[in-house]
Formats: sequence, structure tokens, C-alpha cells
Amino acid sequence: MPAHQSRSRTRDRNNVLNRPEFISLNQPLARSNAELRSSSRRKSAQASQLKQPQSQQEPQQQLPQQPNGNTRDRKESAQQPEEDCMQLNPSFKGIAYNSLLAIDICMSKRMGVCAYKTSSWGSVRSMVTLLAMTGHGVVWIVGTLICLTRSSTLAGQEVLMNLLLALILDIMTVAGVQKLMKRKGPLEVNPGFLDYISMDMYAFPAAHASRATMVSKFLLTHLVLAVPLRILLVLWAFLTGISRILQGRHHITDVMCGFALGFLHYKLVEMVWLSSNACQTLISIWTFSWTPFFN
Repeated sequence: MPAHQSRSRTRDRNNVLNRPEFISLNQPLARSNAELRSSSRRKSAQASQLKQPQSQQEPQQQLPQQPNGNTRDRKESAQQPEEDCMQLNPSFKGIAYNSLLAIDICMSKRMGVCAYKTSSWGSVRSMVTLLAMTGHGVVWIVGTLICLTRSSTLAGQEVLMNLLLALILDIMTVAGVQKLMKRKGPLEVNPGFLDYISMDMYAFPAAHASRATMVSKFLLTHLVLAVPLRILLVLWAFLTGISRILQGRHHITDVMCGFALGFLHYKLVEMVWLSSNACQTLISIWTFSWTPFFN
């Protein structure tokens, strides 16, 4: 063996960079076994594609598109933590709103003690249902029409005609807001037949509470009633709204908003109050169109 070769070997041994932990600094790392296996699988797959006919190769041509999907998923996963942080750190208004909403739903479910016959207050369910029926829109419209046909005084016809218009306004407004909000009740209680007629199929706002408030305020203003009757009228409006919560049809906030909306309806009707002449014109048009059917 030549002397210069032995000297080079001894130098390599004594060199610190030739140790195993420094080899990666001098030359690239060899590929791992997993990479070798994956490359061999790819080569075998490409060879099999070449052997297969074109009809079988077409569905496999979509395989190279998978890395793009993986990169998109990685990008979306990289963006998700920021969105999660924004949702996990809401504003004070969002926290307060969600807390009040959770309290409203929880208390409304607990107060729905007459929703079913098997409920805790199922024995008085028929009485609560009857009380809620007194605030139904169809009942009040039919009753107002009957009283309007039986009334013979101009003052009575004026009051009843404005009450009829107020009831129609209440039904249309509440139905429009309910259709817009589409909030369901706290319990899964199906609406009745009269509810479908008056378009009272959603929870917000409470139509019975709005109607009872408007009617009670209207009657207290335009009718001369004794003090006990006035107290009973106010109590009836309040209990009509509460009865819908006991039935599981409305939340507490739905009834409260219904009370406020009914008061606004009353104020609006007072602002656009129809005079006696306008009411007589409407009554004459109505009687002219329906008189042939009764004859």
C-alpha cells in the first residue's frame, strides 16, 4: 500500500467532521425507507397505468389532483385558528345577548307546564287553552263583525269599525314579523287550526299578547266601564299572554314584545282614527256587496 493513501486514511479518522453526527453537514441525508417505498409504489402504479387500456386509465387520471386538494385543506386549516379566536373572544354585547337568550329559553321551557297532558300542570291545560282562545284573532274579528251588524247607533258603529281595522292591522303586522323572524317556540307544540287561519305559526312576537293589549287599551279608552271591570280587563290581557307561555308556544321575550307591539298598534289606530262619515262609507260599501247574498 502506498504511503500517501495510509496517511489520507489516518487524516480522515482524526478529522472531527467525519464522525456520524457531522456527516449530515457534509453530504445530503439518504432517503428514508418510507420515501423509497412510496417512490417504488409510484413507479409500479405508473407501470400498471401503462399496461391498462385507456378505458381504465381515465378514472385514474384524477389522482394527480389530490395534492392540490391537500394544499387547500392545509391552507384552510391554517386559517381556522384565527376565525376560532375571533369567535372565542366575542364582544361584550355578544356575550350579554347570548346570556340573556339562554336565560330566556331556559325559563320559558320551565314555565311550559301546560304544554302536554302529561305535564306537571296538565290537569288545568283545558282552562289555560280556553283563556288563550279568548285572545285569538279569529274570535275577535267574528265577534266585532256580529256586533257591527247589530249596532244601530253611529257612535257604536264608529268604534266597532275602528276596532275591526285595528284587529286586521294587528294580524297582518304580527304575521309579517313572525314570517320574517321565523323563531320557533321553546317546546315542540304544533299550532292549531285557528292558528293557521290567523297565520300565527311562529313564536316571535306573541300574537295573543299583542292583540289582548291592543283590545284592552282600546276598550278602556272608548268604553265607560266600572273600576272592577277595568281591573279585570287589564288582568285578562296579562293572563292571556302568560297562558301562551304556559302552553309552551312562546318565550318570555316573545310575550313582552307582543305587549309592546299591541300598545304601538293602539297608538297607531288613535293617530289614524276614522271619522263617522268614513265609517259609514265603509259600512255602506260592505252592505252593498253582501246584501244580494243574504236576499
